[in-house]
Amino acid sequence: MAKSKGGVTVSKVWELCEPIVTSLGLSLWDVRYVKEGAQWYLRIFIDKPDGVSIDDCEKVSRAVNDPLDALDPIENAYCLEVCSPGVERELVRDEHFEQFLGADIMVRLRRPIEGIGRDLDGKLKAYEDGMVTIVDHAGENELTISKKDAAWIKLDDFDI
Repeated sequence: MAKSKGGVTVSKVWELCEPIVTSLGLSLWDVRYVKEGAQWYLRIFIDKPDGVSIDDCEKVSRAVNDPLDALDPIENAYCLEVCSPGVERELVRDEHFEQFLGADIMVRLRRPIEGIGRDLDGKLKAYEDGMVTIVDHAGENELTISKKDAAWIKLDDFDI
């Protein structure tokens, strides 16, 4: 379990939601518990091979609402959102990187690399132990960074 309060909340929600989402023929992509302004949001990202519909989001929202209330993993008021990870989906979990080896990705670094800057794009060549290897589109230059050094890593032009 993660050490932070948000990490513990996310872990509990993931454990509760994964079997529910799977039973509806979907996969659980990510769970996030974030504060934006004065409001807390619990976001459950779902996916399926042919894309997620509004109906899928509604089914999951209804299916997890009562179990979430019963589990009561969050002390304060929050807004529940069930959504798709989107076309430019963020790669977060180890299995995301493994699933999309060879895919085009975009990376925004937390700090610029001298001579390169903060924004990178290329193909995801390898992922191991939190290290991401990117090769440029020409296949000539390769760079390995720690996932921790990235503000985000997203798929570029993902075709659902």
